[in-house]
Amino acid sequence: MLELLDAKLETSVTRAAALLRAGELVAFPTDTVYGLAAAANQPDAITQLYIVKNRPPEKAIPILLADPQDLGTVVAEISDLVRELTAHLWPGGLTLILPKSPSVPKEVSATATVAVRIPDLPLTRQIIAAAGTPLAVTSANRSGQPSPRTPDKVISQLGERIAAVVDGGRCPGGVPSTVLDCTTAPPRVLRVGAVPVETLLEFTSLA
Repeated sequence: MLELLDAKLETSVTRAAALLRAGELVAFPTDTVYGLAAAANQPDAITQLYIVKNRPPEKAIPILLADPQDLGTVVAEISDLVRELTAHLWPGGLTLILPKSPSVPKEVSATATVAVRIPDLPLTRQIIAAAGTPLAVTSANRSGQPSPRTPDKVISQLGERIAAVVDGGRCPGGVPSTVLDCTTAPPRVLRVGAVPVETLLEFTSLA
């Protein structure tokens, strides 16, 4: 049965984290849209995430972190540019494509890279921290459908196919993150979103 957890209650963060550690799928608000999460260290849970969303298997799933210090657990190399970008633009709407650590399951990304972000919403970071592991998170919708900004929209699309929804009300953002591929020189913008290109140009030239 789907659990609806009130974000105002501290016990909801604890419960969401426990479900994630148990290999369940949990939806919660981020600074952009509602995300659907699985523990990034549990391949079976990530596989289930693909099934629930009807997501094409070739589409990698981004990883959300609670703290920049956790970046080294999921990426193989952190350049000076990446350190500067994360110092100034995380938490926030910037997803970085980086070389993948061998510890990241192929279910997250079948390629040599991984997408990583720290969301600018305390509730999201609290859930990730409480789970004790980075989370594989993608928008909480069926593939091809609109990304939800409210818990009702999550439930209407995913319903009983997931374990819980953390009800944090309407997401403050609604604009997806900007995606920057830092494995090329110079970096390449793959998607323009919450962080303007002009802001990125303050730190680096772009392809």
